[in-house]
This record gives sequence, C-alpha cells and structure tokens, in this order.
Amino acid sequence: MTRDRLWLLAVVLGTGACTQTFDATSLGVPATMAVAPGDTSQGTPFRSTAHTVHGLFGLVTVSQANLRKSLARQLVGGEGISNLRIRTKSGWLDVLVTGLTLGLIVPRTVVYTGVITGR
Repeated sequence: MTRDRLWLLAVVLGTGACTQTFDATSLGVPATMAVAPGDTSQGTPFRSTAHTVHGLFGLVTVSQANLRKSLARQLVGGEGISNLRIRTKSGWLDVLVTGLTLGLIVPRTVVYTGVITGR
C-alpha cells in the first residue's frame, strides 16, 4: 500500500470513528447545558452512567447510550434539567476489551451529570 493510501485510510478512520449525537429535545422537559456565570442551579444533583459499543475500530455502531432512557429515573417529578454535562470516556475496562478484541469491539462509557429542577 502506498503512503498516500495509508494516509487517506488514517484520516477516514480518525474522522468517522465512535461518533454519537445526543438530542435533549426528546426528553420532554426543558434541558440546559450550562447556567449563567455566577448563577447556581437549584435542585437535586444527579449522575447517571450508560454504555455505548462500536465495532470495527469505531466505524460501526453496535449500541448507543440513550439519553432519554438514562435520565428517565432522574426526571420523575422534575420539571427540567439544568447544567447538563455529557462526558464520553474510555475506562480501563473499555480499553481492556478494545485491546483484547484488537479493535473489533470498542466500548465507551457515557456519564451524564446535572441538576434536576422543580422538585
């Protein structure tokens, strides 16, 4: 394989691997990603963890973390979410699975944190 083709393959794998879109409009309640500087969110803080799995070095999505499903328990009796943060990371177990499968299975951990307002 020529150097140009290897470069092109690296760019394609690097730009399209392990992507996911989170849509807060499907929650059915108002959700904000941040608060104004100096303001504090009033309510109950929460933290929820979900997992997403990709295959073939991240090119194929096997399962995605579902924002609505992950936050359903948190939203009972709440009127909204403020200061929502979504963090996708590779924990040590995620890296171990990726290494053992030589990149055929690529799990990621998704952590949702924020404040439930209106309780």
